[in-house]
Amino acid sequence: MTATMQAHPGPRPGFWTRLQSRPAKPYTHPYFAGALLGLVLFASFFLTGNGLGASGGLNRMIVYVEDLVAPEHVDRVPYLINLAGGDRNPLDDWVVLVAVGAVLGGFASGWRNGRLKLETAKGPRISTRTRWVMAFAGGTIMGFGARFARGCTSGQALSGGAVLSAGSWVLMFAIFGSAYGLAYFIRRLWL
Repeated sequence: MTATMQAHPGPRPGFWTRLQSRPAKPYTHPYFAGALLGLVLFASFFLTGNGLGASGGLNRMIVYVEDLVAPEHVDRVPYLINLAGGDRNPLDDWVVLVAVGAVLGGFASGWRNGRLKLETAKGPRISTRTRWVMAFAGGTIMGFGARFARGCTSGQALSGGAVLSAGSWVLMFAIFGSAYGLAYFIRRLWL
């Protein structure tokens, strides 16, 4: 091969491969990240009069689909009427933008910091299938509980805790207490 000839570089990597190819950066210091989150929460209250939360936005997205499929059901259930009854659009609410922003922000942060990859984080003693089943079951329980508690952990702990809501503080102590109490029995899922 002469000096003027160059080897063909080969096919260009696919889109997903290029997204995942950034080097991983160190995690942000937790106290610094907490201070930034506090500033975002303050700005949210100051600029919009609302705190932060995600379950309400996801709930409204589900009700939107339900209203497309079974509008007569939505118009008969009192809880759903408040969200999408009649001509109301359940997506016309600030919390939907917060939920969409959280997903997009998490994706952008993962890409920027080199942590965007497809993987299943699990302990060495369980299968990937078991991990997915347990994650789905836990997410379902937390989502169901979030509707009963009138907010998810971000809405209750951040927004409710910031305004010193006694119910939010009780809920968070209950969540952390039950998580520590249950951790021993499901430790094989992680260790």
